[in-house]
Amino acid sequence: MDNPARSAIFTAMTDTLQSTDVLIIGGSLNGAALALALGRAGLRATVIDALPRATQASAEFDGRCYAMALASVRMLRALGLWDTLAQGAQPILDIKVSDGRAGEGPAPCTLHFDHAELEEGPMGHMVEDRHLRPALLAAIDAEPNVTHLPGTRVAAQAVVGGRAEITLDDGSVLRAPLLVGADGRTGPTAGRAGIRRRVTDYRQTALVCAIEHDRPHHGVAHQFFMPPGPLAILPLTGNRSSIVWSESAAQAAAVQAMDDDGYLTVLRPRFGSFLGEIRLAGARYTYPLNMTLASSFTAPRLALVGDAARGVHPIAGQGLNAGLRDVAALAEVVALAHRRGQDIGAPDVLALYAGWRRFDTATLAFATDTFNRLFSNDNPLLRAGRDLGLGLVNAAPSLRRAFMREAAGLTGDLPRLLTGAPL
Repeated sequence: MDNPARSAIFTAMTDTLQSTDVLIIGGSLNGAALALALGRAGLRATVIDALPRATQASAEFDGRCYAMALASVRMLRALGLWDTLAQGAQPILDIKVSDGRAGEGPAPCTLHFDHAELEEGPMGHMVEDRHLRPALLAAIDAEPNVTHLPGTRVAAQAVVGGRAEITLDDGSVLRAPLLVGADGRTGPTAGRAGIRRRVTDYRQTALVCAIEHDRPHHGVAHQFFMPPGPLAILPLTGNRSSIVWSESAAQAAAVQAMDDDGYLTVLRPRFGSFLGEIRLAGARYTYPLNMTLASSFTAPRLALVGDAARGVHPIAGQGLNAGLRDVAALAEVVALAHRRGQDIGAPDVLALYAGWRRFDTATLAFATDTFNRLFSNDNPLLRAGRDLGLGLVNAAPSLRRAFMREAAGLTGDLPRLLTGAPL
């Protein structure tokens, strides 16, 4: 082995690694959450993580913030993480959705979701990646049933003798009854298993940053639909907000190339003046926008979770929430099979997981794709129709409440973790 530290790890942990129950490729938020959930349920999980630990621990690693639905917050609480995260999390009290053009303000018809209409409280919380990722890493480090191998890549995978087998880049071979792909939209795990992806390129790029503003946001999240793409203004702690601003790929590249003053000059007419003067608070990032959908969530001895299974447009802020639904469902199915003495990677076990997540995944992919296409244009007939639609939903309390419960993750057949119950 080229890395002495890794050599020592493998020498000391050979027996543990070879007797693991679940191999998880990808140390993403979803991969780490799955490992933690499985570990707490008494299964042994090994996380193979291509990124070095120092990269993930850096405060500047990602820059994104997540709108964690109420159900996802309950899951984090069930996993023992929420007490650590709560202090840096911002409750989302209201959501305001509007249509318009940069510099002109919103159209008259808007949609307003008020958390007071939900008995359960806030629809969710904003959590910054720089808080969430270190908390998850610390938790899996402290969990004796989880082994984390950062800076490690998978060179090959196969099903051999009724077990999943992976070969690492240093030649080490690991085996387990179940392999999980949590390696993102472009990760190779699905492809190695013969699972195809359908990719829709939106030709949009998300410009992501945090800003400071003079006036308080009062916990209100804004979604402003403009012809090039939506602008989300999401409340953070203090007088700060997270910006997720979608533009055409060419325009986004031009804006990202500007200095900070130029960047803010382009942002201000889109943002408006309702929060007073704005200033950048940290680094700026860009992310290409597309939709990817795996043809299957499972293959022999393999399950996919998170963006490895489905990646959607951030228009509704549901990407990580959907991934955590995958994690909660798979962890529950596997934990129950384990307790019953079943083979946790058997086809019937994996079929339960795939069936549980199939409808929700198809619905989310269709909804985000449709909303993006409907709102990211300047067609006058579509503008009139969508503005009327926003106004009608806003005027119908029962319909508005149904949308709120969906956004909070409270609908459907929820896995136990999403209700706040342990496995």
